[in-house]
This record gives sequence, structure tokens and C-alpha cells, in this order.
Amino acid sequence: MRKLVALVGLVLSMNVVAADYLEGRDYTILSNPVAVTDPKKVEVVELFSYHCPHCFHFEPLLETWKAKQPSDVDFKQMPAYWDPQMEPWVRGFYTAQVLGILDKTHMAAFNTFQIEKKHLNRALDWAELYSKYGVSVETVVKTYNSFGVTNLFNQAKLRIRNNYRASGTPELYVQGKYKIEFNDAVKTQEDMLKVADFLIEQERKLIK
Repeated sequence: MRKLVALVGLVLSMNVVAADYLEGRDYTILSNPVAVTDPKKVEVVELFSYHCPHCFHFEPLLETWKAKQPSDVDFKQMPAYWDPQMEPWVRGFYTAQVLGILDKTHMAAFNTFQIEKKHLNRALDWAELYSKYGVSVETVVKTYNSFGVTNLFNQAKLRIRNNYRASGTPELYVQGKYKIEFNDAVKTQEDMLKVADFLIEQERKLIK
């Protein structure tokens, strides 16, 4: 009898855990899913903006969270775009990515706007920033205006408009299916990551 009671308790406990995060309350399912880069991994995308103070404060927490993820989690960041004034910042992000210096420059770009209160509205502005990290001004300007960066910018713009239908930043997207954003249930950045962990585990089971 005790074993039966213990088993019932365990089942009830598992149901409570499974019900901790619910569709429509803690996350939503995208009506137009996005294909992930590697279907053998669980992809997590953060939609962010260098203009967003919440994203700025989220960054250290994200770095700690990323460091704890196993190799089957593929974390990416995507700069938000819904206003033409944001284009230079999107191009600046992808310029660093193409040049292979994003790990060094990402926080520097945040600091430039959030702390120094400077705008990077021209290719030359980004070139002056990135030249501190071993890339020539000419190379940065050329890359900023390149077909490759333009293509990445256009892809991001379409994905944000047609798939993510973003309402703000930061937002997290898991495996191209699920959207996590601030709401009455998900009130903090820590909450967002807990929901992401839950969804990652669900997707991990499907992959295996």
C-alpha cells in the first residue's frame, strides 16, 4: 500500500512539473515555424536590440546560461528590425559576424549605445568601433555594404515579420516553434530562461 501511495505521489509530482509551463500562458507556438540550421540540435534564438536596456541587462545572464548548455543546444542571436532607423544596427551586428569578431565586439556595441549614449548610424561609425579589434576601417565599410550582409539583413527582416511576429525585445524562440516573451506569467529574464530550459528538454526528447 505504501508503495502504491508513493507511486501515485510520484505521478502527481511529475504532472505538476509538466504543468509548470503551459502553452498560451508561458509560451506560444508560432503559426509559421522557422526551419532550424541543424535539426540534430535544439536551436534557441534571442531576438534583441542594441537599443533595448532589457537586452543589455540580459546579456550577462545569457552568457552564464549559454556556458552551462550541452553541445546539443545551438544558441543564436538576431538583431530586431521594425523601423528603418534600426538598419545600421542590424548591419553592424552582421558585419561583425561575417568578420568573425562578434564575440569581441557584441558587448562593446551595447556599451556604445547604453553607456556612452553614442549612435552608430553609418558604416564609418561601425568601422571606427571595429577597427579597435584588429580589422581595418576599409574592410569594415566594405563588409557593412556587402551583398552578404545585405542578404543576412533581408533574411532577418523577413523572419521577424513573417515568422516571429515580434512585439518587443528580448524574446526567445526555441526550435523555430516556440516564442517566449514577457507577460503576466513570465515576468523576469530568469523566468524566460526557465521556460526555455523546459522547451529544450521537450525538443531534446523528440530529437533522440
